[in-house]
Amino acid sequence: MTPLDKPLKREVQIDAQAYTLTIDPDGLTLVPKGKRKGLVLRWTDLVSGDAALATALQASLETR
Repeated sequence: MTPLDKPLKREVQIDAQAYTLTIDPDGLTLVPKGKRKGLVLRWTDLVSGDAALATALQASLETR
């Protein structure tokens, strides 16, 4: 296996909108193209099962 030691960026289309997906050693980030803020998911949250809780918390903080 190749270790993930630096960020890997890819563009993905979701419902006809472009997003930038960044996968790095800490986790993954999904951001609408041209924006700076988006969804962040840490590997530790994903493995521990706290991913849904972390995502819901982040979404609630962004709506304020």
